[in-house]
Amino acid sequence: MDTPYGSKALSVWERPEPQPRAAPVPLSREKIAAAAIRLADAEGLDGLSVRKIAKELGVGPMRLYDYVINRSELLDLMVDVVYARIAEVGPHSAWRATVLAIAHATREAALDHEWFSDVLGGRPHLGPHALAVGEATAAALSQAPTVRDIDDLQRALGALNGFIIGAIRREVTERRTARSTGTDEAAFQAGLGPYLTRMLNTGKYPTVARLVIDGAHLSPEETFKHNLTTVLDGITGGPHT
Repeated sequence: MDTPYGSKALSVWERPEPQPRAAPVPLSREKIAAAAIRLADAEGLDGLSVRKIAKELGVGPMRLYDYVINRSELLDLMVDVVYARIAEVGPHSAWRATVLAIAHATREAALDHEWFSDVLGGRPHLGPHALAVGEATAAALSQAPTVRDIDDLQRALGALNGFIIGAIRREVTERRTARSTGTDEAAFQAGLGPYLTRMLNTGKYPTVARLVIDGAHLSPEETFKHNLTTVLDGITGGPHT
């Protein structure tokens, strides 16, 4: 089916902005994305709707469809705004420093915009800033001494992205759980402490006991940093190569 822009539907990134028209409230995709992000930050993706965004912008809901044709395009715009922030870390002189900076910037962005963790690992992120972050990450990893060809690069990217997505989702989930139950980690551990002590005293779980009693209890940031370093060491075959 033909569209006004050609024989195939163009992505939101390729379609031009609608022509400005006389209206009390001027609109743009940038304004729509910013309003959607504010709403998602406050209410999560479940609370996101065209009606609510239009109300915040002071326009009728139908005007938004001049700029985005569906919810997926709206999410694409929102996600790329977050990637724009991640892209600001820029390349570093050493490949490892670049990868570390991108990974930490991704975590920080997800903690500021928790809904971002819900879309990580889902549909491909193909906005210009997302592609820039992907290019910077791939280009940096391709310089690692053990990444010899495209197959090595694909495996390295898979391992890195798998860790980042999993670690961020877990941390965000724990934060949400603490808020929803009104229980912080210390209170949660105190509540389960007597039960866990009884179970460990049975002697059936010696390795778990070692982890609980002797293991380091790092902050989420320290855990992310330590485990990210471990992943990069595994990808490159050793520390700081």
